[in-house]
Amino acid sequence: MTTVAEQVGAYLARLGVGHAFGVVGSGNFVVTNALRHAGVPFTASRHEGGAATMADAYSRMSGEVSVLSLHQGCGLTNAGTGISEAAKSRTPMIVLAAESAAHQVNSNFAMDQSGFARALGAESDRVHSAESALADTLRAYRKAVRDRRTVVLNLPLDLQVAAAVGEIPQLGVEPRPEITPSQAELEPLIDALSRSQRPVFLAGRGGRGAKAEIAALAQASGALLATSAVAKGLFTGEDFSLGISGGFASPLSAELIRDADLIVAFGCALNMWTTRHGKLIGPDAVVAQIDVEDSALGAHRPVDLPILGSAAGVAGALLEAFDGRERTGYRTAEVRERIATGSRWDQTPTEVLGTPGQSVDPRELSKEINRLLPAERIVSIDSGNFMGYPSQYFDVPDEFGFCFTQAFQSIGLGLYTAIGSALAQPGRMPVLGTGDGGFLMAVQELETAVRLKLPLVVVVYNDAAYSAEVHHFGADQDLATVTFPDTDIAAIARGFGAEGLTVRSTEDLEPLRAWVASEPTGPVVIDAKIADDGGSWWLAEAFKGH
Repeated sequence: MTTVAEQVGAYLARLGVGHAFGVVGSGNFVVTNALRHAGVPFTASRHEGGAATMADAYSRMSGEVSVLSLHQGCGLTNAGTGISEAAKSRTPMIVLAAESAAHQVNSNFAMDQSGFARALGAESDRVHSAESALADTLRAYRKAVRDRRTVVLNLPLDLQVAAAVGEIPQLGVEPRPEITPSQAELEPLIDALSRSQRPVFLAGRGGRGAKAEIAALAQASGALLATSAVAKGLFTGEDFSLGISGGFASPLSAELIRDADLIVAFGCALNMWTTRHGKLIGPDAVVAQIDVEDSALGAHRPVDLPILGSAAGVAGALLEAFDGRERTGYRTAEVRERIATGSRWDQTPTEVLGTPGQSVDPRELSKEINRLLPAERIVSIDSGNFMGYPSQYFDVPDEFGFCFTQAFQSIGLGLYTAIGSALAQPGRMPVLGTGDGGFLMAVQELETAVRLKLPLVVVVYNDAAYSAEVHHFGADQDLATVTFPDTDIAAIARGFGAEGLTVRSTEDLEPLRAWVASEPTGPVVIDAKIADDGGSWWLAEAFKGH
């Protein structure tokens, strides 16, 4: 007899989910094995919170729907932060959550799982009966794919063991058709592009997959290119790319964006991070925003030209209006030279920090690591005072080389993100930038990385503090709650079976060169004792949003 749990797992595999993550207990044992037996790879994490963000990162970096498999009650609550991060980021993900049966009101595991899921910002659904199990599963999957949602699909224990009804259909789910605006709807933006002398295109996560169209339009219209943080790498190799817009932007990039007379956002929220609370948009600049959802248009700031449509479709339609003509616009020889020689942070002069033999400048550390690692890499970022360094100093090959799980602004998600990203892009070396606080929150998953034999480079910017709070509240406050004794993180890493390296100067990175050349089959953790930066350059801007 095939049970409902077995049917649900097999159907999700048939629909095309890419990878499953989770912690297996009695409530999700059968459905997880059904996924595995149907060909879906499964990664067992050491904590449900780790599994949630691994699944999120996998989906972002692979373009496939991921699955998070959880025990009822506490298994779901343990995964809460990761589920909320995925939901806020509109990650297509199915959370298969076992659920106490309706009559088990006195069970230790009983809780309002639907209400909990909605509180996290996720969609909540349920397998209602054996007769509806296939339809319920399809509905959840369609919602994940077509609406780009994180869906919690509750599987009541009494239904899991019931006999399955019906055969799994040969049925696929196509993404939602692209919305193409009419010529009349595009005319105001065509006119603005034709008149603009200094246009800048900002692409966000919604611009991924549309690089060719956006870049071609930028060349025709004379626009410079920039991205939000989550889309870093999208315009790698483009001569007129400014990199990340917002708090991470270099001084020159910020200047050129601020001087634009037209900003066109492709699948970019234009939130306070990307615009530095609006200061990167000049007072007289015309702002256009292109998105596939009405609710996103103008959600974070007023826009002059809201356009409902996909990034690729709108860019392609706009390009036709130029009919092979090209405008110079912002793409002058002078601007090209300034970008080539000064738009990157590693081209920006900074005072060297650190005490010889004791601490290393985090910028010099990041530059050297960037030189030592192979170009084919996938970089993940945790949250904290340090995060601008790996975000801006570590190069990535394209938009699938950078994973930024920061929608909920939780520290401690970085290691999970790096593991999920590594499994999504196995041909690239995974790299994690994290702080000592975030790394120690998540350290149990280092065992997972060792078990998976991932050639993961973990760069721990270790200043023995939650230093965002240290710099936010200042030295005149009692900081005992956010500062700690120094921890030998390299020794902890070796205890998990990884290699550990303590770094107090860039010369201490020499063993990393040998590690890279050794075709590694396990992680290396760099415990970098960094100098106090007095609050990184992006931090002051970030805290204005608190």
